[in-house]
Amino acid sequence: MLNRSRTLVTLAVAAVVAVSACTGRPSSPTDAGASGGSGGGQDATFTYDTFTQVVTEWDPAVSYSNEIIAMSNMYETLTRYDATTKKLQPLLATRWASSDGGRTWTFTLRHGVRFHTGRPMTAAAAKAAIDRTRKMGKGAAYIWSAVDTISAPKPDELVLHLKYPAPMDLISSADYAAYIYDTRAAGGANLGKWFAQAHDAGTGPYTAGTWKQGQEVELTLNRYKDYWGGWSGAHYSRVAFRVVSQDTTAAQLARSGEVDFVQQMSPHLWQTFKNEQSVTTPARNSWQNLFAFFNTKTGPLADKRVRQGVASGIDYQGILTALKGAGVRTPGIVPNGLLGYDRSLPQYTYDVAKAKQLLAQAGYGPGRKPMKLTLTYTQGDSNEQLAMSLIKSNLAKLNISLTVQALQWPTQWAKGKSSNPAKRQDIFVMYWWPDYADPYSWFINLFHTEKPPNFGMAYYSDKAMDKQIDDVEQVLATDKAKATRMYRDMQVRLYRDAPAVVLYTSSYQRIVNAKVSGYVDNPAYPNVVFVHDLHPSS
Repeated sequence: MLNRSRTLVTLAVAAVVAVSACTGRPSSPTDAGASGGSGGGQDATFTYDTFTQVVTEWDPAVSYSNEIIAMSNMYETLTRYDATTKKLQPLLATRWASSDGGRTWTFTLRHGVRFHTGRPMTAAAAKAAIDRTRKMGKGAAYIWSAVDTISAPKPDELVLHLKYPAPMDLISSADYAAYIYDTRAAGGANLGKWFAQAHDAGTGPYTAGTWKQGQEVELTLNRYKDYWGGWSGAHYSRVAFRVVSQDTTAAQLARSGEVDFVQQMSPHLWQTFKNEQSVTTPARNSWQNLFAFFNTKTGPLADKRVRQGVASGIDYQGILTALKGAGVRTPGIVPNGLLGYDRSLPQYTYDVAKAKQLLAQAGYGPGRKPMKLTLTYTQGDSNEQLAMSLIKSNLAKLNISLTVQALQWPTQWAKGKSSNPAKRQDIFVMYWWPDYADPYSWFINLFHTEKPPNFGMAYYSDKAMDKQIDDVEQVLATDKAKATRMYRDMQVRLYRDAPAVVLYTSSYQRIVNAKVSGYVDNPAYPNVVFVHDLHPSS
């Protein structure tokens, strides 16, 4: 995520709700049947409140941003990772096995599954979807890099032939690029253009309804009546995604029952819901890191001593205190719960004396040459805004003038990727989470040499690091202990070179209507609510 274009990753920004922003009162959605609130019966609508634009990309092969919250209800993958049990669960595949030393993976597909186009989901159709995603090479398509060829010897048998051993059962559960979709959905027309018209071709419980980009109710999904999972019992027949950029408005909507789920609001406001019986307030540590990337190529931060000095001049504990439980500190870059997490890793702490010493070596700091830096972050996230104000204050004490810019994600990302280095920022702040339950996503996307830059907003390049990143997943398939040591070594190297620091790992603080049952937060699918698993009550 971009977060992403990811992405939250990173994420695209919320469209401002004109009426709500001007009056402080919630406005009514214009879509019939999408007014929100949990009610019993098959006509119930589940309303999801997000602070960001919902859809930036409709093509499931390309999607790599906030639309995961909708895509995960329209599309499905072969397997799904359960972060609570730390096990893979069957989804479109009912069973799977590896052979040939992990170089061949055979998936047996579920019978009776149909795409929203009406076509049956067969092994040949699944092969076509994965092959198209691989060929396009966009978004998170790198997850299939171990695949050499794919065959479909039987209608329900999908076989992945690999170039080297890899955990394809885990990779097939990825939150991006692992979707199975109907590649023939557009007929003879261009499939990418067909998707761009707000169409979907998945197997999930919901299918695309209305899409009104820039409107408060941006997207609605409708029940797919032939969903293989069935609709017996109480389910939501519609899903509405409502974009609310102001925390105070989101709080009003939650209290009035006009939304069923609030993705995020300020920790202070969230705490005010603790004793309200009309909602529940689940919280869970995530795998979503907020990174500050330092420009290693141009400007003052091209000097490693300056990067280390700035990293030592940030009051991380002060940020956590201000977040009131909405974040935790992670040693290194791999959060707790994933391979590579190591409590003994070195990490930067708030050390003003050390910061001054390092900056002085480069001619900066109090009493020396002043430093001017620019920082960009994604507009619409109150937690990020709070953290940036604290960092600005921290660095001012070190004779560093920090210009902070809150930008919409497309604008921020374009600035960071500019072919003109002079137009790039000094510090780029964004969230990142793994594409599947493995640390590889952080390293390959953020710290492997990129030309031109895509998500590696530190512009970091280290040949030794590249070699380890290129090798680690293959090593993991045969020697977990060695791969674990490699991930530790890479994190130590990143600490030493300081191309980035993790400001905090988010702790999700949700608001869920008390009439909603069955909600479980799964950090492997950040901010996703699997609505078919929920049950409305009167």
